[in-house]
Amino acid sequence: MKSFIQLFLLLSITASLSAQNYDESKIPDYTLPDLLIDKNGGSVTSADQWEQRRRDEVLSLFQQQMYGGVPDFNYEMAYQSRPLDVGRATAYTQEEVIISISNDRGAIELNMLLTLPATSEKPVPVFLGLNFQGNQATNSNPNISVTDNYVIGSDQLGVIDNRATEQSRGSRASRWPVDLIVSEGYGLATINCGDIDPDFDDDFKNGIHSLLEQPPLADQWGTIAAWAWGLSRALDYLQEDERIDGRKVSVIGHSRLGKAALWAGASDQRFALVISNDSGCGGAALSRRRIGETVKAINTSFPHWFCKNFHLYNDKEDKLPLDQHMLMALMAPRPVYVASAVEDEWADPKGEYLSLYKAGPVFRLYQFKTLSAETPPAVDSPVATDRQGYHIRSGGHNLTPYDWQQFIKFAGSQW
Repeated sequence: MKSFIQLFLLLSITASLSAQNYDESKIPDYTLPDLLIDKNGGSVTSADQWEQRRRDEVLSLFQQQMYGGVPDFNYEMAYQSRPLDVGRATAYTQEEVIISISNDRGAIELNMLLTLPATSEKPVPVFLGLNFQGNQATNSNPNISVTDNYVIGSDQLGVIDNRATEQSRGSRASRWPVDLIVSEGYGLATINCGDIDPDFDDDFKNGIHSLLEQPPLADQWGTIAAWAWGLSRALDYLQEDERIDGRKVSVIGHSRLGKAALWAGASDQRFALVISNDSGCGGAALSRRRIGETVKAINTSFPHWFCKNFHLYNDKEDKLPLDQHMLMALMAPRPVYVASAVEDEWADPKGEYLSLYKAGPVFRLYQFKTLSAETPPAVDSPVATDRQGYHIRSGGHNLTPYDWQQFIKFAGSQW
């Protein structure tokens, strides 16, 4: 019976996803919530008014209706660092930083792989992002610990039953081009997302949720917000390390981890730059466009990602009191970069661009130049303004060295 039910659910999800729209002409008419009108109907006309009246309103909407707020709970943090031998490499050093988070209910450990330029006369800026298969997959260094925690991947990547094997070493190194990053004077920090919370619907019994007394309420965090919270705990450490310029930590994420990076950047203003790569629905793409992945599709396939209240908007996007241009606006006045891929229709590249473009009014409150064209740029032709950057590259759903080249160039324009 259990196998039959599982098969039925799988077939139902598959049928739902196969019915998704990819035709731009079939996008319904929609009206986005006004960024500059507060809940009392008042106009927001200055940066001070945005910060004093409107920003917290928008942030609260996302906490209550989409990502979920972090429940109050007590915990303690401790750090332990283990240097890694990088063999003949002299361009960078590597170490594993164990971030222990504990309370009287238990403990979890976030294993952060920290790579820094070998020689630097001053603290360096750092890119921080989560990975899918474990730190050992991001770099071929044989001394990196193979994670024991839940990972996302296939046997082609050295992952068996959501557990990493020795064969996974370096399998995703192309997504984390360390040589390129350190050659430009940046460090790189990465953590397996499964260290924070495993990516499956377990009624929130594992990962960071295991330290709480009860499952999340309807307006409390799902897995995306838990990952974002974990990124902030990593930032706590990075801002204490004297080798790192804690004022220049950029949070970056690809796909579902791009959703987490955006929410981390919105909810924690200590992040200096926020970067989303192919993050799609629930990330950079406008929900009201209903093209590619939709609110219903994402909540059906991944019911644990967002708070329970978000499920109320399945097939009811127009009733949402928010949309993702409002998420982009929460980054202001800090810079934000959005990247898409032309073959990644599921993530709605145009909707990702429009979200960034429609956030322009808030950035203009700070007197910044914003994207001038409502039409996305040509493929492989990045555009950037004072605080907004965007590109759509050739190819499909991936994080590539080309993407990193654009992120590094944009970050360099901000420091």
